[in-house]
Amino acid sequence: MPRTPWRRRRTTDSPRPAGRRWAGRLRRGGTIARQALLVRVGRRSGEAGRAATATRAEVIYTGTELLPSPYGRSRAIATSDSHGPAPLAQPVVVEADSASLLPGEHTMRRRVSFALVNGCTLASLGLGLLAIFLAMQGETRIAAACLVACVVFDGLDGALARKLGVSSPFGAQMDSLADMCSFGLAAPVVVYASLAHSVPTAFAAVACMLVAGCAAIRLARFNVSPKDGRFFSGVPTTMAAAVLALAVLIGLPLPGEVVLGGVALMAFAMVSSFPYAKLARLVKLPPWLWLLPIVGALVDPRLTFVLVVAAYLCSGPVLWLRTRRAVV
Repeated sequence: MPRTPWRRRRTTDSPRPAGRRWAGRLRRGGTIARQALLVRVGRRSGEAGRAATATRAEVIYTGTELLPSPYGRSRAIATSDSHGPAPLAQPVVVEADSASLLPGEHTMRRRVSFALVNGCTLASLGLGLLAIFLAMQGETRIAAACLVACVVFDGLDGALARKLGVSSPFGAQMDSLADMCSFGLAAPVVVYASLAHSVPTAFAAVACMLVAGCAAIRLARFNVSPKDGRFFSGVPTTMAAAVLALAVLIGLPLPGEVVLGGVALMAFAMVSSFPYAKLARLVKLPPWLWLLPIVGALVDPRLTFVLVVAAYLCSGPVLWLRTRRAVV
């Protein structure tokens, strides 16, 4: 019986894909991990072809992929649709420069300015720890004063960084970590120490844990959310800590249960989505609005403080309702 010459099988029941077109699709597709991890660039000559943002010992493949071979060498697989032999891979090892904490030119003036700004951040961190130590010794008033100083240094480091032109991602992360220590941990500890003898310990602990948890959520959300130059989304952690510290410092003549409810309300206000005006917009208010709290502070500072804080907390829902009505 004569043998039938071999013929390429093109049926769909073949265990192997038929034709070079289907094989080309498989080569182009690859796996999700390969597509996400490999960085492909065209061939360039000289140093201009090196990727400036590549990490240390990162290999940039120029049009081919290297697959492991059982013979100890790597075999190249072409990623194009050409039917010719696959060219040999030309891996380029890019040595990235060490990441700099201070972007821009490293002059002596910029280095001193950078150290000054981060010194303010570390001062805020140290004062937060000091407030915790004082609260543990029962000196709640002095601890609250340390928290107020933390707020001052926290605002000072950001203003100096913008004024001196040394803002950096490192500084932003340092500021966020210092805020969590000073305002997310020290402020609840000081509040707990001041409420320990007026309310049940369990209720005071729950309210202070709410403050710490909501402060962490607020800071993390601020780091990953787009910035708005006009409004905060929720009460800032710095402002919430300042309100709690001033409440302990001036000694509000309110029942412990009312103060406990105010602490819980402040915690939930930090993670709310209500818009709260920034200081730059508050400064532009009419002068007579600033005159009222000044006169009230001369008459009764404690009552004036409560009314100002309540007005600011209510401004968020009011602005949110106005925005909703404008959209509708």
